[in-house]
Amino acid sequence: MNELKPQRRIGVIAIIVEDPANTFDKINSILHQHSKVIIGRLGLPYPKENLSIISLIIDGTTDDVGALTGKLGQIQSVSVKTVFAK
Repeated sequence: MNELKPQRRIGVIAIIVEDPANTFDKINSILHQHSKVIIGRLGLPYPKENLSIISLIIDGTTDDVGALTGKLGQIQSVSVKTVFAK
């Protein structure tokens, strides 16, 4: 029997954290749980605005990415957007 494998996609997840001091433990825990889809990560603090910006390069199925972004989006003061390659 020939099973269809879920299609993997390359993309970028942008995360803006408005309260870094109180949310980084939650964010890092979620990122660790989903590390299999994360190719690279860049985090930049922006202390002038009390923000942090995190960008993730990802390679995973839409279900994998949806699970990751869904958990991140549930954290108060965290905004998440995803862009996939065509």
